[in-house]
Amino acid sequence: MVDLVSGLPEGHYATLGSGHRLHYLDQGQGPVVVFLHGSGSGASGHSNFKYNYPWLAKQGYRVIVPDLIGYGYSDKPDDIDYPLDLFIDGIHQLLQQLGVARCTLIGNSLGGAIALGFCLQYPAQVERMVLMAPGGIENQADYFHMPGMQIMKEVFSEGAMSPDRLETFIRRGLVYDDSVVDKQLVKERWGIFQQQNAQVITTMRVPNMSDRLGEISCPVMVFWGLNEQMMPETGIMTLAKGIPDVCLSLVSRCGHWVMVEHRELFNNQTLDFLRRR
Repeated sequence: MVDLVSGLPEGHYATLGSGHRLHYLDQGQGPVVVFLHGSGSGASGHSNFKYNYPWLAKQGYRVIVPDLIGYGYSDKPDDIDYPLDLFIDGIHQLLQQLGVARCTLIGNSLGGAIALGFCLQYPAQVERMVLMAPGGIENQADYFHMPGMQIMKEVFSEGAMSPDRLETFIRRGLVYDDSVVDKQLVKERWGIFQQQNAQVITTMRVPNMSDRLGEISCPVMVFWGLNEQMMPETGIMTLAKGIPDVCLSLVSRCGHWVMVEHRELFNNQTLDFLRRR
C-alpha cells in the first residue's frame, strides 16, 4: 500500500517492548541485509534507499528497511529522549522478532552511527557493515560547524517551513548534483515531515565511538563523498585507521547521499563486497 500524502510504500509493523510501533519493509529471500537511514526532516527508510534495497533484493538477498523510531511511519513519541541506544535497541528488538540471528548492516549518517553502535553491542549478530559518511566518530558539537548544518540553520530559521524550504536544504546541503532531487523525493519527505515533532532532533545524543573502532572485527566498507557538507572529512582517516578490516570508496562529485547520487556505483560495489569470501 502507498500513502497518498507522502507517496511512501507501507509495509509491516513490530511492537517494541516500550509499546511503540516500528514500521519496516521486508523484501526478497536470502542472507539478511538491514538498511538504516539517516536523520533529518522527513527522513525514512524508503526515501533514503529506494534506489538500492529493491535492486539488492533481486540479487538474492532479504532486505529489511526499518523507519527509525521518530521517523517515517514509525511512532514518534514526544515525551521521550532520543539517545543512540534508543535506536539501537529498537533495531535489536525488531531483528529478534523477525528471527534474524545474523545480518549485514548498511547505514548512512545517523544510520551509520547506529550500525557502529549495534556492532559494538552485538558483534556476533553483524556479519558485515557498509557505512556512508557515518555519524558517531566525532564529538557531536563538531558536526554543527559543517557547511551543511549552517545551510540547514539558515533555511529552517527564516520563516515557516514549506516544501520549497525543504527542497532548498536537500539541494544545497545534501547533494552535489541536485538533478537527483525530484518532486517525488520532496513529496515523500514533506509528507513525513508534517507528521514529525521536534523531540527526535532536539534530544538526539550520539556519542563519539572513535576510540572503540578497533573492537570491530567484521569486514567494513565505507563510502565517502568528496563534496560532503554534513560530516567532517577527518572522519575518513578516523575510519581508515581505526577499523581493523576496512576498505574505503572515495567518490568525487558526491555529497552526503552516495547511494542516491551514484546509485549504480554504490549498488555494484556493495554487492561485490557482500559476495567476498
